[in-house]
Amino acid sequence: ARWLPDGHVEFLGRLDDQVKIRGYRIEPGEIEAALRSIEGVREAAVTVRTDSGEPELCAYTEGLRRNEVRTQLERLLPSYMIPAHMIEMERWPVTPSGKLDRNALPAPGGAADAETYTAPSNVTEMKLAQLWEDVLKNGPVGIHDNFFDRGGHSLKATALVSRIAKEFDVQVPLKDVFAHPTVEGLASVIREGTDSPYEAMKPAEKREAYPVSSAQKRIYVLQQLEDGGTGYNMPAVLELEGKLDPERLDRAFKELIKRHESLRTSFEQNEGGEPVQRIHDEVPFTLQTAVLGEQTEQEAAASFIQPFDLSQAPLFRAQLGKVADERRLLLVDR
Repeated sequence: ARWLPDGHVEFLGRLDDQVKIRGYRIEPGEIEAALRSIEGVREAAVTVRTDSGEPELCAYTEGLRRNEVRTQLERLLPSYMIPAHMIEMERWPVTPSGKLDRNALPAPGGAADAETYTAPSNVTEMKLAQLWEDVLKNGPVGIHDNFFDRGGHSLKATALVSRIAKEFDVQVPLKDVFAHPTVEGLASVIREGTDSPYEAMKPAEKREAYPVSSAQKRIYVLQQLEDGGTGYNMPAVLELEGKLDPERLDRAFKELIKRHESLRTSFEQNEGGEPVQRIHDEVPFTLQTAVLGEQTEQEAAASFIQPFDLSQAPLFRAQLGKVADERRLLLVDR
């Protein structure tokens, strides 16, 4: 980072290459070192790609087939450090100075990342290949493609299991996705599985009040003991620059509250003294406005965060604080 003349600190980036993937902090250099330690791997590089819309690790290797590289790498590193994509390289792009040009490395899904495509041979494989394409967000998927080579990971495998249950009425254990990571292998598991009809969650019948979960009950009791503390508030502050229509923002928040029952819920005690939750059809909401003036952003946020009265919905508030003509702070608390 560096100091600016006005006293602010400008963040320039990390001195190392540490990245955050699905909540894990990862050093790509550690993965490169592990790849180079595998006998037969002559060269390796690891980058972070966002081609699929989310950050993913992509490994480039030379010397071994990628399936063999993945198998050996899984013995050296935890699952969250295994790259989503393994690309075999024959020629490496270099800069005029002779260093590796990481920006010129091929994107996943290109020729360097392609396997021989084998089309589905039956209806089960066709449906399953389509589910893979929906979950992985790339295609086409051949029946011999490896789910994890195509960018799959444990979270996407969980989503795939859920879609299989809905499409085929068969409950496939998550471990079977890891044990049979191809369309062909997983199709055989589905064919041998027992019927387990998919049942979508149905809305609860409309009632005056509903019981609370154990977690809700705990928080409710703690809030009563603290006489309305802010320990469980979840505030957020966003800086908005440019022209803004406060009325449209106010309508957007009202539509959000109208859409989600949880934002129209209040909590109270029934006649037996037990906490219950009440879902209201409509609740009043107004986007608060303020001029910060000489208040700092930290002071504005601190004064905005207040205890909620759990008996009054919505348990959600928002304020638009004007800093300058085209600069505002949006403060949200829930």
